[in-house]
Amino acid sequence: MKSLSIALVVASAAMLGTSAFAGEPVKGETPKVVNGVKLSAVCDHCGVVSGVRSETRKGKASGVGAVGGAVVGGVIGNQFGGGSGKTATTAIGAVGGGIAGHEIEKQMNKHTVWITTVTLKNGSKHHYESASAPALKAGDVVRIENGHPVKHAG
Repeated sequence: MKSLSIALVVASAAMLGTSAFAGEPVKGETPKVVNGVKLSAVCDHCGVVSGVRSETRKGKASGVGAVGGAVVGGVIGNQFGGGSGKTATTAIGAVGGGIAGHEIEKQMNKHTVWITTVTLKNGSKHHYESASAPALKAGDVVRIENGHPVKHAG
């Protein structure tokens, strides 16, 4: 009798576990619905926006920050030590200042990008970046034109 009770508990837990994930795609399985839109209802070259998010990225460094930082670091490093120690602190200051100047320049040139994730009809997900906020939201049906998602009129 005790083994029957245990079997019922295990079977119930298994049923609850599978029903809790009903509608969620299994890894490797093609999703059927994305944000309330059936993928089978969209055109062959269309998809559904899964989400839109922004992220801030460091900018490019031209080298000006590294050179300026190296000069400042070298001058500061030259204030310490004597003889060959002075040469070492100058070199260390120049290297450290160059690295710091490079990072400061990248931070000063940071920018925001918007990433739109689109689930295509075949279930594959693609990410598209833009420099400005897209006029798209989760659940919009889009087609891909010139490498960018565009709201589908149909």
